[in-house]
Amino acid sequence: MSDLHIGHASEADLAAVLAFWRTAAEGTSISDDLAGVERLHGRDPEALLLARRDGELVGTVIAGFDGWRCHLYRLAVHPGHRRRGIGSALLAAAEERFVALGGRRADAMVLDRNERAHGAWDAAGYHPEDRWTRWVKPLTG
Repeated sequence: MSDLHIGHASEADLAAVLAFWRTAAEGTSISDDLAGVERLHGRDPEALLLARRDGELVGTVIAGFDGWRCHLYRLAVHPGHRRRGIGSALLAAAEERFVALGGRRADAMVLDRNERAHGAWDAAGYHPEDRWTRWVKPLTG
């Protein structure tokens, strides 16, 4: 995979990332808009990792660290590039970032219904947490 490059998203990449998620990501999020991604990038410009092959965007992951926990979101690989190690390479880069920041454990947001992804997460060493459930409340401003 020497032609695969993983790096941080630039501000100029953000609109393309949103378009990519519409093709490659499972589900949508309340934050899937330019303002939300710009806020992420402005707060932590190194959190959004992009995988490119020959200059083409083929994968993403958000590797967020709040100083306490390491969180993974939006691991997505373009359907035409799956099963080629791109997701694994993105996770390895995210985990390296976490270790460098002092993180001790990573958790991932994985849709229950996205069964195709469950095997990939399991193969990477991630497992569902059976001791708690994520509770959410949309915030309005």
